[in-house]
Amino acid sequence: MYPNLYYAFKDLFGVDWKFLHFINSFGFWVAISFILAAVVLGSELKRKEGQGLLQAEDEIRVVGKPVSPGEILTNFILGFLLGYKIVGLFISNAPVSQNPADFIFSSEGNWAAGIGLGLLFAAMKWWEKNKQKLPQPEERKIRIWPHDRVGDIIILGAIFGFVGAKIFNSLETWDDFVKNPIESLISFSGLTYYGGLICAALAIWYFARKHKIGFWHLNDAAAPALILAYGTGRIGCQTAGDGDWGIINSAYAVDANLKTIAGSADNFHAVISRNSEFYLSQFGSLNVEHLAVKGPSFLPNWLFAYSYPHNVISEGIKIPGCMGPYCSYLPLPVFPTPFYETIMCVGLFLLIWSLRKKFKIPGTLFAFYLVLNGIERFFIEKIRVNTRYSIFGFHPTQAEIISSLLIITGGVLYFVLKSKGKTMVPNGQSAE
Repeated sequence: MYPNLYYAFKDLFGVDWKFLHFINSFGFWVAISFILAAVVLGSELKRKEGQGLLQAEDEIRVVGKPVSPGEILTNFILGFLLGYKIVGLFISNAPVSQNPADFIFSSEGNWAAGIGLGLLFAAMKWWEKNKQKLPQPEERKIRIWPHDRVGDIIILGAIFGFVGAKIFNSLETWDDFVKNPIESLISFSGLTYYGGLICAALAIWYFARKHKIGFWHLNDAAAPALILAYGTGRIGCQTAGDGDWGIINSAYAVDANLKTIAGSADNFHAVISRNSEFYLSQFGSLNVEHLAVKGPSFLPNWLFAYSYPHNVISEGIKIPGCMGPYCSYLPLPVFPTPFYETIMCVGLFLLIWSLRKKFKIPGTLFAFYLVLNGIERFFIEKIRVNTRYSIFGFHPTQAEIISSLLIITGGVLYFVLKSKGKTMVPNGQSAE
């Protein structure tokens, strides 16, 4: 496992670049997923603009104004924080710098870097505004197309997606949240995808309405971007070992080198008994949920069971002889569900991308995405570890409930929009 890029580069290339401790593996792949989403979304919006389905919006902006003291101060503060914390993290030798999250929320930092970068940011702002300054500031009309707002849409999705993911995760892990609510909310671990999707969707809906972007056309353009970003983000879950893995595959075991090998029922019960304290703390019982699924011999064992050594959340038992952070592994290997979701979602992206032009009624492509995404997540939940609720004798997980609602919503939405029979026409007439 590679909790951050330091471990990845050290293992793959043999280099000891300590500043890479700062770049969390999960965060790195989330950033990649946002970039890919922006590229795909921008491409689809341009295509719809070329068809006359989305229109530009004129904005009046004042240009030529001199820089204000507030702008200078704001840029200095931003530069100071980046220098004090981010640059400080790269050059610090303090023990807390081994964990970027702990360092960011500590009092540690580099004053010289903070002041230097703050002055640089303030000077750059002054230079930029001074270069554009006019003898007399004037109002200008600027035409902005929907694809020009992709950056704003992605930022909104990131902020509200993170907030929603933390809120829904706190509801799913309520006992842990009650014990330490502040740490639970600011931690970058423990994110619930559907919580992020719901909150981000509400924020983007408001943004689209404000800027007169056809909501259903925007949703259709976002459908392939969303499924690709989700699949790419799951690479981060797999490489970092963030706890989003499956149940135990008792057909396998873990050897002394932390490699997955063939197991047996006797070995399964022996490991459970030997590590009873860990399994009791995790499941409240030694009756641990598991499946025994043996993969074909020509495929690597880790595709079917993985122990997630050096996982980022330090889950499991200590690795013998390991020093420092991230020294835990799972004594019994589990299904690597993030890897499965990456494969499935990339496949679904290719399916949606190949069919996207065949959906002529605005919103139906997005409805199709909701159904596919709900089906994918519903079935992966069958082999994932999750909190279960008790509802009228049923015991679904939060994701199973929401994925079922997505399937139903997507199906109903598709048939409602289809029944209206409004195909795409220029000038956005069917966009709302």
